[in-house]
Amino acid sequence: MISEKQIDSLAGHLVHGLIARGSIQPLAEEKDLVACVVEMMSANFEQETRIEDEAERQAEALARQNPGVDPARLRAGIRQRLAAKEGFTL
Repeated sequence: MISEKQIDSLAGHLVHGLIARGSIQPLAEEKDLVACVVEMMSANFEQETRIEDEAERQAEALARQNPGVDPARLRAGIRQRLAAKEGFTL
C-alpha cells in the first residue's frame, strides 16, 4: 500500500509539473489543487484495496468449495469482475 506521504509527494509533483509546463492554467492556488489530487488519489487507492479484499474473501470461499481450482487465477477473475462492476480500472 502506498503511504500518505508518497501520495502527497506524487500529487505535488504532478500538479507542479503540469503548471510548470503550461499544461494547465490553474484557477486555484497550487496547494488547493494538490489537496484535491491527494483526495482523489487516496479515494482511488482505497477503492482498489476494497476490491482486492473482497476478491480475496470470495476467492478463499470458492477455493474451499472447489479444491482443484487455482486460487490465484480465481482471485484475478473475481478482482476483474468486481472492478468492472464498479467501473474501476485496475
